[in-house]
Amino acid sequence: MKTIKGPAIFLAQFMGDEAPYNSLESICQWASDLGYKGIQIPTWESRLIDLEKASTSKTYCDELKGRIASYGLEITELSTHLQGQLIAVNPTYDSMFDAFAPDEVKGNPSARQAWAVNQLMMAGKASEHLGLNAHATFSGALIWQTVYPWPQRPEGLVDMAFTELGKRWTPILDHFDSCGVDVCYELHPGEDLHDGITYEMFLEKVNGHERACLTYDPSHFLLQQLDYLQFIDFYHERIRAFHVKDAEFNPTGKSGVYGGYQGWNNRAGRFRSLGDGQVDFKSIFTKLSEYSYDGWAVMEWECCVKSPEQGAREGAPFIKEHIIEVTGKAFDDFAGTEVDESYLKGLLGI
Repeated sequence: MKTIKGPAIFLAQFMGDEAPYNSLESICQWASDLGYKGIQIPTWESRLIDLEKASTSKTYCDELKGRIASYGLEITELSTHLQGQLIAVNPTYDSMFDAFAPDEVKGNPSARQAWAVNQLMMAGKASEHLGLNAHATFSGALIWQTVYPWPQRPEGLVDMAFTELGKRWTPILDHFDSCGVDVCYELHPGEDLHDGITYEMFLEKVNGHERACLTYDPSHFLLQQLDYLQFIDFYHERIRAFHVKDAEFNPTGKSGVYGGYQGWNNRAGRFRSLGDGQVDFKSIFTKLSEYSYDGWAVMEWECCVKSPEQGAREGAPFIKEHIIEVTGKAFDDFAGTEVDESYLKGLLGI
């Protein structure tokens, strides 16, 4: 067993135009003051990292780590959730996902995809330069619009989509392998990789690639009504990153999993701040510890009720209280005796 590292915080939802959220130094001071030990950095946020420079300059990365370390913090992982989304986009969503891309590739899906691939390639090298071994991202989606099979999906559509998804990601996975970094897909509604079955379908298409790993986020599984504890039993060997995010699911006679096109406040399934939802984090931390997950526990704040400031203040102590300092001895060691083979044979009558 191993002890989970933390607490850490994903900075994506906190960056803004006002202090302390508008610069690397000020947000690091803020996170450190709240008790966090690590930060997960969104690579699309240029105020936190110059991704191109990080991919080409080890010196820049050493300096970046040093600046962050001066606040008592470490980088846990880099994130390319937005860029990963653009690796695969169904035309239905072209205009909406253009918002994730720079102006020069908007309206040009092939150029946008090429830009996203290059972003991932740079992130792999940057992660290597920073001494990181895991990277958080999304898979993108070619067939999410068919998630409910009506009209019925044409025969062969799903297999073709996952074959294409695997084809697009294999060179990226190979590049990350050369960098010594795991690609940790966050299984998320809206992505073609959104549960265990779709993850396994993808693994088959990338020939079980050892770098095709997972960011475990139980909130998305609770909202799908998936057994998020048994998921750990199935996939613990592939879990290399961990988003600590809470959620609740309260179906009514009017609304359930699909949410009735309502905003987050009025859905049956809602993301909540840590401790305010229904996720059993005690069991999660126990299972991950038993399976020797020794990565970071990273708080991701998304809540439709509580402010991000309060969520962040409460997040660090919540994670700290749930981290288990794993034992190196059995509780009944004091009553043990030395092994005597002849004595054991006598007990067994052999």
